[in-house]
Amino acid sequence: MSLKIYSVFDPEFSEYGRVVEGYDCTQLLEKLEEISPCPADGTVYVPGDEALEALDIKEVLQDNVYGGMPIQIGYCNGTNTRLNCLEFHRDSEINVPAGKDAIFLLARQQEIVDGKIDTSKVKAFCCPAGTAIEVYATTLHYAPCSAKAGDGFRVIVVLPKGTNTKKPDYEIKNVQDGWMTARNKWLLAHPDSAEAKNGAYVGVTGENIDIADMI
Repeated sequence: MSLKIYSVFDPEFSEYGRVVEGYDCTQLLEKLEEISPCPADGTVYVPGDEALEALDIKEVLQDNVYGGMPIQIGYCNGTNTRLNCLEFHRDSEINVPAGKDAIFLLARQQEIVDGKIDTSKVKAFCCPAGTAIEVYATTLHYAPCSAKAGDGFRVIVVLPKGTNTKKPDYEIKNVQDGWMTARNKWLLAHPDSAEAKNGAYVGVTGENIDIADMI
């Protein structure tokens, strides 16, 4: 598969998100590096962390970026080069890499056809450390990837409060309802992924992207 790695500052990113300017995330990123693990094999995700949410920046992000709606500040850390899955929420997500750059593999909900999306629709974007981005609600995404071989990543993840916690009890009314794997989280898995083997809806077709030879 031929995949080009763009920058989040390239015009191609505008379909998927935007660079968010004006907010000083220095303390947030320093705290993330201080308190959080960075697995050398795999990833760890925490929806909300008390130490991060105790910082003044939480109120700024909550009021300015989310218009006063309650938020959570967590992280996704680790070492990864594969796509594996694509997910979406009903809201935008703020991501900020700490210390080292991170690569995001993104597609659009509009490219899902009959419950399937081919990996040829996925584009890769490098986000420099310290750069805040908004990933739009219509953008499919999953765990970040390492931007350099052997490097891990630490990425701040800001979402509406409760996202990615326990799935609600509900009655499935349509096909998309069956994609929900957690609160405010709809997921399409590649058949090769661990998520698919654990029962997640298989909706990603084509080659499971691996950028290991590109970084």
